[in-house]
Amino acid sequence: MISKGFKDGHFQIGEGSISGTIACMLAILSFLGVLAFHFPEYLTTPELRQSYNVDIIRSLIFVALVVSGSLGLLNFIRNKNKRFGFVAWVFVSLAIAFGGHQVEVEPFANHKVSLGLDWFILDLLGSTLIFIFIEKWLPHKPEQPILRPEWQGDLNHFLVNHLAIGFVLLVTNQFVQSTFSWAISSTVQSFIAGLPFVLQLLLILLVADLMQYAAHRAYHEIPFLWRFHSVHHSAKHLDWLAGSRQHMFELIATRCLVLTPIFILGFSKDIISIYVIIVGVQAVFNHANVQVNFGWLRYLIVSPQFHHWHHASDKAAIDRNYAAHFSFLDYLFGTAVRGQKEWPEQYGVVGDYMPVGMFKQQLYPLGLAKKDTK
Repeated sequence: MISKGFKDGHFQIGEGSISGTIACMLAILSFLGVLAFHFPEYLTTPELRQSYNVDIIRSLIFVALVVSGSLGLLNFIRNKNKRFGFVAWVFVSLAIAFGGHQVEVEPFANHKVSLGLDWFILDLLGSTLIFIFIEKWLPHKPEQPILRPEWQGDLNHFLVNHLAIGFVLLVTNQFVQSTFSWAISSTVQSFIAGLPFVLQLLLILLVADLMQYAAHRAYHEIPFLWRFHSVHHSAKHLDWLAGSRQHMFELIATRCLVLTPIFILGFSKDIISIYVIIVGVQAVFNHANVQVNFGWLRYLIVSPQFHHWHHASDKAAIDRNYAAHFSFLDYLFGTAVRGQKEWPEQYGVVGDYMPVGMFKQQLYPLGLAKKDTK
């Protein structure tokens, strides 16, 4: 039986659920890190490999194993429910059995496609440490537990999306480059390259958001596309993890559309790298269970409040607030929610027809799954 703290998401100091959860998380991530050392050509992201300092990563794995092992042992000894401690020690033992932090990395081929296990580890660790803290510090709904309903399915979405990153990047890059090479103008690209750094960054965000806005609006207004996008909107509780609930078709299609003008205009690698970071942070932050007052900036920049209204099932919010970065686009095109209360009352698709679970949600738009009415 799952412990009460893990089941309902409410963690109380002294009951062992906090230390146990930390122990399990660090142990599992450490084991995955060891696997990535064994099979870097298949499990790590090619774009990230060159940035790694192997010695630092080894040290982090060692510290994580020590901390998770210690907390797991403490949890196992002091608490009646010993599941946390047991699970932590299983993964610590597996990590050590596979070589721990001392695994040697042999020369390997640089495959174009790989599972983004390293990106999953880094993003999950960073997101949980940063955004769970922010959600508890500045909560919109203080009563919402960390492990709210349907968190398991969204974590599966998070995992699949990250492990598929190599495939998604390959597909989108190949499609865009092979389809739109004819549209490249050296004159235009030279002009873009000559702009000040800040202007280039603002331009790539604006261009990407215009494409995002158009695609997003199409997902809502074209019934066939809505079947796929409704997966994302089916989340009835918003937090940092909810944004990961996305159908693979939408993930690939949207990236192709957004990448096209970026490729044609020829933005530099540095600009694109910063853009990717901003996109990732803003996407997680705007779905998070946080309440931050943007003041007059809310009319320019998408805030959590602005995007929460996009997910609302209130009648006034249906098919509104499409922008991902700049809220002024919705005000400009007349699609911003107007006259709303401070925050919406409910989230999710009207009718609550989406099945629960990542696998069923991937099948639903294809007509291969439906909600269990039992």
